[in-house]
Amino acid sequence: MEKRVKQFIWIFAIGIFIVVPSLIYSLGYFPRRSFLKETISLLTLLSFFVMILMFYLSRINRSTLKPFKMAKVLKWHKALGYTFVGILIFHPFFVIVPRYFEAGISPGDAFSEILSNLDKQGLLFGLIAWSTMILLGVTSFFRDKLPMTYKTWRILHGILSLVFLFLASLHVIQTGRHMSVTFISLILLLSGIGIAMLIRRYILDSTSEKS
Repeated sequence: MEKRVKQFIWIFAIGIFIVVPSLIYSLGYFPRRSFLKETISLLTLLSFFVMILMFYLSRINRSTLKPFKMAKVLKWHKALGYTFVGILIFHPFFVIVPRYFEAGISPGDAFSEILSNLDKQGLLFGLIAWSTMILLGVTSFFRDKLPMTYKTWRILHGILSLVFLFLASLHVIQTGRHMSVTFISLILLLSGIGIAMLIRRYILDSTSEKS
């Protein structure tokens, strides 16, 4: 029985965070581009959804993850986190990579043109989220060498994660060329629940300490 529950949870997670976004993207009504550009866009989008999944693969979601050993869950959390942070670090460069394989204006000019046409507020949200994500990765990788207790690090990690998810969601919604009502609703729902779970965990921890 427990094995079936675990399988259901994994299938449900893959379905919600990978399959559903892929289907919405594939069926979306927006201008299609070259195979390389579409592949990069989908990879970036799925990486973002996996970053949302990180909230659900953590201690703040203990009630759902009861059938699993938390140590194993955290290993998955780390592995997926390092992998997809590594992918998203190159997100700004992915924008211009296809230009190296196309005729026309230079990659530098193309990048300048893209920046000039993007929503300025959305671009700022993306830049701050990208910087926060790098800080998240660095502080996680060098956690044992940081001059702080594990408890303090967990609080810092949670705050950085919250800032990243909030701003990254706004960035994707405001600048994503593939955004639709369905996509925006899915992002707001998954991000909102993740952020709410984190805040709830902090409130519960704070209350238990005072009592």
